[in-house]
Amino acid sequence: MESTRIQIPNELFAPAESSHFEGIYDIGRLEVGPDEYVFDGPLAWSVDVTNTGEAFLVMGTVEGRATTLCGRCLEEVSIPLSGEVNGYYLIEPESAEDLEDMEGDEFEVLGEDEVIDLEVPIKAALLLDIPLVPLCDEECKGLCLECGSNLNEGPCGCAPKQDEEDDGVSPDNPFAVLKGLKLDN
Repeated sequence: MESTRIQIPNELFAPAESSHFEGIYDIGRLEVGPDEYVFDGPLAWSVDVTNTGEAFLVMGTVEGRATTLCGRCLEEVSIPLSGEVNGYYLIEPESAEDLEDMEGDEFEVLGEDEVIDLEVPIKAALLLDIPLVPLCDEECKGLCLECGSNLNEGPCGCAPKQDEEDDGVSPDNPFAVLKGLKLDN
């Protein structure tokens, strides 16, 4: 099924009933702050929908692979993503008033068409799995601040700064004055 919409079958309206649903969703691309993630193919999702008596509890996973730019060297990097899909859909709109301990964004009300759309929970699951700073490698050296060369490919042609001391700390560094600070235990 290439959709994020689930038509709730009649048998699922009985309390304690549960059903399994799965499908694919072609999200294409997702922008997260300054980063853009381009998905290699459709996302595979799988959820279980359980009737709790007053609501449908949706729990499952979504998986896919996306390409973005490394936060240090700006080379393309492919990142596997796997997130947990969660949702809470009230069966009766009146029961929303009974949920004093839940915020309004923690649940949805099942519409008259009896369809649950997983697009928002799928995107939320992906956002929680996306790294804060995508990296091609944990040891990525990034780009030279002077010439912009990728330091992962080897040293650049820039000469080392002459004003750096033996320990590599420049006197222009505002924290250089703390270098000789002695702290008592």
